[in-house]
Amino acid sequence: MRLAERMNRIAVESAFDVLVEARRLEAEGRSVIHLEIGEPDFKTPRHIVEAAQKALDDGWTRYGPTQGYPDLREAIAAYICRTRDVRVGPQNVTVVPGGKPVIFFTLMALIEPGDEVIYPNPGFPIYESMIRFLGGVPVPMPLVEERGFSFDLDLLRRKISAKTKLLILNSPHNPTGGVIPAADMEVIAGLVRDRDLMVLSDEIYSRIVYGAAPVSIASFPGMLERTIILDGFSKTYAMTGWRIGYGVMPEWLVDAVNKLMVNSNSCTASFTQRAALAALTGPQDEVDSMVAEFRRRRDAFCAGLNTLPGFRCALPGGAFYAFANIKGTGIPSKELASRLLHNAGVACLSGTAFGEYGDGYLRFSYANSYENLMEAIERIRAELI
Repeated sequence: MRLAERMNRIAVESAFDVLVEARRLEAEGRSVIHLEIGEPDFKTPRHIVEAAQKALDDGWTRYGPTQGYPDLREAIAAYICRTRDVRVGPQNVTVVPGGKPVIFFTLMALIEPGDEVIYPNPGFPIYESMIRFLGGVPVPMPLVEERGFSFDLDLLRRKISAKTKLLILNSPHNPTGGVIPAADMEVIAGLVRDRDLMVLSDEIYSRIVYGAAPVSIASFPGMLERTIILDGFSKTYAMTGWRIGYGVMPEWLVDAVNKLMVNSNSCTASFTQRAALAALTGPQDEVDSMVAEFRRRRDAFCAGLNTLPGFRCALPGGAFYAFANIKGTGIPSKELASRLLHNAGVACLSGTAFGEYGDGYLRFSYANSYENLMEAIERIRAELI
């Protein structure tokens, strides 16, 4: 037997490959500072854990509605209305096991072979992987460091064609931490509003920002009915292993996603949905504390990176990644990332793990302790000198 040809078009995340290699080195007795994996290093807030424990004790262990429990969908809709200044209801919400199914299911529902999809590059690798898997045509949109890793709007205007079926936005952005300015978002809305295409707006880092709240493209006139908002609980509430996210979209697309859910997962785990409800409706002080600590780490770590020979790193506006320009070192990204792991014991990712336009950069996750981040700077310095 052979695998189906389409399996040749699907990729993986390099972060997990690097994590495996880092763990191998640790098993050999090596010290490794983990700056490769993109997850908060904080514990899930206690009231969320207690809600899950109570749900288990109360018997929330059976199948639930494919679309998600009504009270959770109502809470999500209320949250989206409040934070995005739009009007949606529980009928527009679908609850899924993590954020990735929103990418997988909506692209599967929308993309035909030959359809073009514009996506940020460097960007979350699953975007391009899913486009290729479905026979779509990936159209990478290079991000411009001088514009805070936002789009060149003139280039975007030229890349949109009659074949464009979907535009993917991610703000705050992985891997750069960039936030698309409100003025740019308004221009983008104007470019796509009257076209026959949808926008997938990946807003999973929407609560992890260090300035004004990011603007959702769904909030502009005429855009709500053509936007898919992707959000979830993994990053905001340190719930990566709980696997619960959601999409907010037009009802006709919710129906399609529900069909794909029935055929794949049946439903999202019931007890995790009770925990998610507690997350949204309970105290938010631990989220605020986490973001404040990320800001402290960001400021110190990026300042440290800027003292390294050949490095340049702007302060990211959101998420918990530093995307350092290392072109001044004269060392290719992959080579330097490998050297830092094997020689210095600092695990990070080559910018090329996020696409061709990531060449010349390294991504560091500062979801690690302040002390480890400062130690990582000195280990990198010793490797470069």
